[in-house]
Parts: sequence; C-alpha cells; structure tokens
Amino acid sequence: MIRPAQKGDEFGIFELIKALALYEKAPEQVSNTAQQLGIDLFEDQICEAIVAEEEGRIIGFALWYTSYSTWKGRCLYLEDFYVLPEYREKKIGSQLFDQVVEIAKKRGVKRMDWQVLEWNELALRFYERKQAILDPEWVNGRLFFD
Repeated sequence: MIRPAQKGDEFGIFELIKALALYEKAPEQVSNTAQQLGIDLFEDQICEAIVAEEEGRIIGFALWYTSYSTWKGRCLYLEDFYVLPEYREKKIGSQLFDQVVEIAKKRGVKRMDWQVLEWNELALRFYERKQAILDPEWVNGRLFFD
C-alpha cells in the first residue's frame, strides 16, 4: 500500500534513510534525526513524503520538496527515493516514483529533478526505463553548514 506519510512515520522513514546512506557508502554523513524529520515533514512542512507499507512496516519512501527554476518556474525536487532490497522486484519503486510524477503533474510544476550516483547502475537503469533524461553536463555544487 502506498500512502501519504503521516505523523509517526518519520521513524520508519528515517530508518530507510540510514539504509540508503549505507547503500550509498556514506552512513557517517547522516546528521539528521527522526525527530527533525518529523518537524520538517509535519510541522514546518518544508518537505513531503509518501510511503510504501506492508503489514504495518514502512518498506519504501519518496521524499520531495518544491524547488524553483528561474527558467521554468516551480519545480519538484525528489530528494530521496528508496525501497528495501527485498521488495524491489515487486515494482514498489516504480509505483512510488509514478505517484510522485502524478503529484508533480497535478501541481503543474514545470520540471521534476533528482540526483543519482554515477555508479548506481540499478538506479540508472530504473530511470532510463522511466525515460528520464540523465544529464551528465551539470556538475553539482554544495556547501555544508554545521
């Protein structure tokens, strides 16, 4: 079952965030907390999420926020999208991704963006099947503030 995230889901989502960080070989880079995620999702509402749930357990999620392009206008940025490995053959990832695409279309955004690591062949093939444009031209810039 896929549904909008609700208060209390931040703990299950955060466990998946940590699993994603481990998969991406960067678990030490996670400094967020489940409590802060809950504030950001449900109190300050600076991001949104949907979850895939099976028998009361969150097994996947997609988290996004509204971004802005000076060229296009309002956009949707898919910050993270993850499904537990043992559930990936059940098309849950595809359902999550497609639902975010539908949300983007309903909101009339002009573009949906995300990042994928260049070594993540499974993800690259997934996005190619979705007919996404994977643009090697842009270099990511980033500053960190403690």
